[in-house]
Amino acid sequence: MLRMTLMAGAALGGLAVATVFPSIPEATRNLVGLPVPPAVGASPASAETPKGDGHGHAEGGEHAEGEEGHIEMTAEQVEAAGIRVAAVQPGVLVSRAAVPGVLSASQDRQARVTARLGGIVSEVRKTLGDEVAKGDVLAVLESREVADAKGEFLAATRVAALAETTLAREARLWRQRISAEQEFLQARTAAEDARIKVDLGRARLAAFGLSEAEVAALARQPAATLRRLELRAPIAGRVTARNAVLGAAVAADAEVFSVADLSTLWVEMTIPPRDVPMARQGQTVLVTGEGDARAEGKIVFLSPVLDPETRSARAVAEIPNADGAWRAGGFVTAHLSTAEQPVDVLVPREAVQEVEGNKVVFVRNEEGFELREVALGREDANGYEVVFGLDAGTEIAVGNAFSLRAELSKSEAGHAH
Repeated sequence: MLRMTLMAGAALGGLAVATVFPSIPEATRNLVGLPVPPAVGASPASAETPKGDGHGHAEGGEHAEGEEGHIEMTAEQVEAAGIRVAAVQPGVLVSRAAVPGVLSASQDRQARVTARLGGIVSEVRKTLGDEVAKGDVLAVLESREVADAKGEFLAATRVAALAETTLAREARLWRQRISAEQEFLQARTAAEDARIKVDLGRARLAAFGLSEAEVAALARQPAATLRRLELRAPIAGRVTARNAVLGAAVAADAEVFSVADLSTLWVEMTIPPRDVPMARQGQTVLVTGEGDARAEGKIVFLSPVLDPETRSARAVAEIPNADGAWRAGGFVTAHLSTAEQPVDVLVPREAVQEVEGNKVVFVRNEEGFELREVALGREDANGYEVVFGLDAGTEIAVGNAFSLRAELSKSEAGHAH
């Protein structure tokens, strides 16, 4: 009885030692009678799994869905899930210096709509935030001054037409020796004076903001519309300011609307002295905002004069904003490249996922995707260097890879007991 008790105690002690010290060499384990652990990467279920339990490898080495990091997906399913696949390539890691910045509307894409003369607001057709095309009517003023200018122009055109008719008649009579040359010369002078008055009237209306088409259409418009002055958008964009109120008086040269094309924004930066030598006009910058907002732009202006007190330099970068995701007035961070380092294998940041504490990527194969653990090296704002586990040319999921991680977790949960 005592002997059996001692043997049982030794066995339990050996099991405890094997558990606490899993790294004991196999030879030592055999010498002292400790159990040998399964090989690294071997599935516990692979050791003498009873037939017909449904959880082993299929014949021919095919993998079940989600088993050992395998995900079966057809090309149609990959496309429907929005998963982007690309071959891994060498690349360049870029070290960057972070500079704070403020977004603003590009001064090249802003316009102020002013009243060229005083009047009363009779219509307001656009308001704050409205998208407008170039030439759209924003508001209508009624002005006595514009009515006088239009009336004088129409009168001048009629006088000019009559003077041209008189000149043609006098020229014919003079050629026929019926009238004197002096009468012909007087008619020609009168016609020239009339044409000058028409040109002056047209220039005056243009100064009030009327287009050539509007001036040409005046003769066909009713007299009641002569006092109307339409304020039009000079550029396409969005209404960012409105000072027009129906029935309110507007003074000459008053700003009535502001329109800005926000499809492109400026990033205004103050570059500190230590980073000024690395900045240059035309340089590409990475701009980041709240959350995952990011965009690439270029420096379009770098001041040649430093601030006398701080020795910093003012710079302006331009970024695209076609979808309106960025808002003028917001704070951002601009990342200026300071150094470049070539690497053999570079993957996008979104391609790398974390599974059970390990960094992994999803490699494309004929059946779908296979999880592969990788060792990462250096990194930048866009990607990681892979130092082990992946070769250039291998196709991996580079977009929406997190959905594969979710699919893997779901598949493994379905196989768990």
